[in-house]
Amino acid sequence: MSDTIKRIGVLTSGGDAPGMNAALRAVVRKGIYHGLEVYGISRGYEGLIHGEIQEMTIGSVADIVLRGGTILKTARSEEMRTEEGQQKAIEQLHKLQIDALVVIGGDGSFRGAQTLAARGVQIVGIPGTIDNDIAGTDLTIGFDTATNTVVDAVSKIRDTASSHERTFIVEVMGRNCGNIALQAGLACGAESILVPEIPYDLDEISDKLKRGHQRGKNHSIILVAEGVGSAYKIGEELRARSGFETRITILGHLQRGGNPSALDAVISAAMGGKAIEIILAKESNKMTAYVNQLVVSSPLDAAYGVRRPFNRELYNLANELSI
Repeated sequence: MSDTIKRIGVLTSGGDAPGMNAALRAVVRKGIYHGLEVYGISRGYEGLIHGEIQEMTIGSVADIVLRGGTILKTARSEEMRTEEGQQKAIEQLHKLQIDALVVIGGDGSFRGAQTLAARGVQIVGIPGTIDNDIAGTDLTIGFDTATNTVVDAVSKIRDTASSHERTFIVEVMGRNCGNIALQAGLACGAESILVPEIPYDLDEISDKLKRGHQRGKNHSIILVAEGVGSAYKIGEELRARSGFETRITILGHLQRGGNPSALDAVISAAMGGKAIEIILAKESNKMTAYVNQLVVSSPLDAAYGVRRPFNRELYNLANELSI
């Protein structure tokens, strides 16, 4: 680690998330404000390995604070998983005399960052993933926006479900984590929410649909996290059990795009600013975290600690409200 921090790099890696640009803007502008030279690295670790690096100015990040995606682009890098790839990344940083690196991304991105930290690179991670599945932080960049995107989509789907008197199965992102399904499902009043963390009973869900029909309800919305299984198969089985017509909507990458919500934009900016403070303090192997409505510095290892338990209280409430 250099005694005097002069140049820093910043990259976005893994799945894009609304708010990454706001975090990037904060890193660049606060870095420049404090006299640092800031270099943007395109296409994540893949771009780092192959030297896709250019200096950024105040104008480089103009008008991106509310833009979705990431202007630096992102890519998966199998080469970064190898010692040879990691060495190439180190050489590129040394070539440009970059003293510290800010990594904006999720679990896999942080693992790549840790390999560089172990080789002496000053590293700060900013948690950016719509799944909100990083330990050590209450919120990750993009989660609030993705949840609101689902709520908006379900609101439109409900209009059609009501008009045609159908049950709609809506599949949302969440391979190993049901946070989006839970929060969006509760917010939009879904009749059932299926998440990887809790076993489900299709007979019970079918019975709930029948009870609703008996009291005059002519449509239903069921949210399914992708990690639970095929929405199409679940729809077929529910139709066989209940006799009700079902339709499937898979929201897919729609959930990653769009302007960040105000909450995501603010958290992203605060995390970007905190990353510069950590660098100037000459700390490494750290991550920014949103804890009790404050952005703080935490060990990067905290990202691999015990995750917050799935919120069964909210899950139970959603079930109680959808009787």
